[in-house]
Amino acid sequence: MNSLFGPIDPAKDAGYTDAPPRMGFFTDTSVCIGCKACEVACKEWNAVPDDGFDLLGMSYDNTGGLSANSWRHVAFIEQAAPSPAAMDVLREAEATVSTQFLGMPSSTLPGTEGREGRDLRWLMMSNVCKHCTHAGCLDVCPTGSLFRTEYGTVVVQEDICNGCGYCVAACPYGVIDRREDDGRAWKCTLCYDRIGEGMTPACAQACPTQSIQYGELDELRERAAQRVEVLHQRGVTEAKLYGHDPDDGVGGDGAFFLLLDEPEVYGLPPDPVVTTRDLPSMWKHAGVAALGMAAAAVVAFLGRRP
Repeated sequence: MNSLFGPIDPAKDAGYTDAPPRMGFFTDTSVCIGCKACEVACKEWNAVPDDGFDLLGMSYDNTGGLSANSWRHVAFIEQAAPSPAAMDVLREAEATVSTQFLGMPSSTLPGTEGREGRDLRWLMMSNVCKHCTHAGCLDVCPTGSLFRTEYGTVVVQEDICNGCGYCVAACPYGVIDRREDDGRAWKCTLCYDRIGEGMTPACAQACPTQSIQYGELDELRERAAQRVEVLHQRGVTEAKLYGHDPDDGVGGDGAFFLLLDEPEVYGLPPDPVVTTRDLPSMWKHAGVAALGMAAAAVVAFLGRRP
């Protein structure tokens, strides 16, 4: 992989000499139906506490965002004047899940009532930790609670976390959060315990439309590029990938997305940058400054001698 830091394989860079292929998520928001099966599966498998049941006004989004108690978050974004081609893709996803999994016509699904003839759509997206190639959270953790796995993912060891919160401020995506009851940091582990046994992460296993896809990262990137090409051919020209580029500010993400609008619409930073990128130069400058001060002190001391 190439990035502003130079070529890197995060697992090998972390010291794994015989690392398996890097694993990750590709989330295709064009086929997300907002069922929240991923949220439920994540909570059940990882024993994540509930995060309240506030429907946030006129929305089915009861969690509102990622947090220590929501490692997957399904966003509901209502928009006006949608692309007709994008609406066709959404209807196909609804029809697939309604007939294959629910045994009912898509017109009876919640949220579809009266949509025909209206100039609106819902963009739905299941957000998650990005498992960055260059992870600022790893750089600032003073206890080693955060570590890079052999699969290239980033995991928090809650029994080592001291609750300092440095990782919270270091995350460019605002993913990591601390629980109010114990102060420790929590986030998605990409189901490290499951993938170590050759199993699929709980969220991807539960997704009925394959909006969340798990696998080798290089293969997922190829699959995602093909999906974007297909959507463009079908007239969904707004389809784009986010977090797939190894030349971006975090060296590419281990969890990346296909979006139907700009990243800001989904609450994602348009140009994420690893927050610790300037640390090496800062330490270098600090060292030079310290040497200069020491030299000046020596000169001043010698100059005072009779």
